[in-house]
Amino acid sequence: MSKKIDKPEFMRLWPTQFLRHRLPGAAQANPHLAEHLLKLDAARADMTADYLAGNLFDDRDPALAWLKDCVERAVLDYAREAGIDYELEWRLQAWANVNRFGDYHNLHNHPHSWLSGTYYVQMPDKPKKLPGRSDLNPGAISFYDPRPQANMLAIRNDPQVDPEYRILPRPGEILLWPAFLHHLVHPNLSEEPRISISFNIVLRWKDAYLP
Repeated sequence: MSKKIDKPEFMRLWPTQFLRHRLPGAAQANPHLAEHLLKLDAARADMTADYLAGNLFDDRDPALAWLKDCVERAVLDYAREAGIDYELEWRLQAWANVNRFGDYHNLHNHPHSWLSGTYYVQMPDKPKKLPGRSDLNPGAISFYDPRPQANMLAIRNDPQVDPEYRILPRPGEILLWPAFLHHLVHPNLSEEPRISISFNIVLRWKDAYLP
């Protein structure tokens, strides 16, 4: 009689869930969104920098109302995938980003929020060729492993070896991630503006959220 041999159990602990999705209807909405946001930017020189001044989703523009509905749907999809099977209540706080030539966003995260995300309205696809370094990533966004120094002893083929995850977003895409995740936006090296809408999902606290 053969003896059953126990097999090792493998677990991947502390994952960071990330959502990336191309929104249906984006091709129709984006030209209108780009025109609308450029008008807002022309009226407010500090629109991109002063992101806490107001809430873009309070704007009654039809394309923004469409995007707000899409963001709400993405949050529900994210929560379901994470195994959250109870009702959540949140508010969305959104702002526009118009990045011209040379503009970028330093390394940061989004305190006091549960999730953060960005929707991409316009992504330049013809950056200037500049002398100097060849490893530039114009218009890309980089996310960083939230576990400090997790890659210090990683060896080849170990998934911990690269602490950076970089994406070159496409127009019409939405990204959604935990707000604690540090990220940065590489410089726009095109004369065409890079236009996006970022947002935070801020939970309305309930004791039911406690583990």
